Amino acid sequence: MAPRWKWKGAEAKAFAEPISNTVSELQSSLSQTEASGFLSSCNVLLSVEPEQAELLDRCCFGRPVVCAEKNKRWIQLTFEEAFFLFYKLKCIDKISLQSCYLENEVDLWRSMRSFKPNFAMFYKAYSHLRSKNWIVRSGLQYGVDFVVYRHHPSLVHSEYAVIVQSIGEYNRLRVWSDIHCSVRLTGSVAKTLLVLYINGKVNTENMNLPLCLDDYTVEEQTIRRWSPELSREDETRT
Repeated sequence: MAPRWKWKGAEAKAFAEPISNTVSELQSSLSQTEASGFLSSCNVLLSVEPEQAELLDRCCFGRPVVCAEKNKRWIQLTFEEAFFLFYKLKCIDKISLQSCYLENEVDLWRSMRSFKPNFAMFYKAYSHLRSKNWIVRSGLQYGVDFVVYRHHPSLVHSEYAVIVQSIGEYNRLRVWSDIHCSVRLTGSVAKTLLVLYINGKVNTENMNLPLCLDDYTVEEQTIRRWSPELSREDETRT
């Protein structure tokens, strides 16, 4: 599926400003200041400077929260986004939970898993896509786990609707009717269904450490609706 650009000139703008370059710029900016956040049961609120808020928006991390402060901006991050910024990009210095600082990845990992038991699987899927420079956003409005964009959503429509699967533990596509519904829905909004199978045998003790991510593998599988008209012989031929 070719990218569906939203306006004339969007493709040229995307090539002129690669996401990888913007992420590097974000890393450099946040590393020079002390970025801190607050962990709740469902998200992380990050406090940053206005310039850094603009970079986060260009990289599509989080969503801005309206506030009256002029010199500070608040960004609402999902667990996956916050941990990626903290653990992978080293952009966040500390995150607090109930007045206690979580200054290392182990404490943050355990806290997020306590609120979201399947966090390890979803973070593995998120980081897998982000590491390939895809923009990853929530897929709730399409009935999937994520939607991914080739570049900023203001420039291009999302190409894939992503469902995260784990054999034997977390399986949304149990029967054929589940697959059929997902394919029909994603097809109606011009997206390809991408299923990420998160596999691996993880030691129970390692589940409390982010090192367990190394025990997982990610298998990608796209599912498309078959159209008989594309394969049928030309009836007018004699």
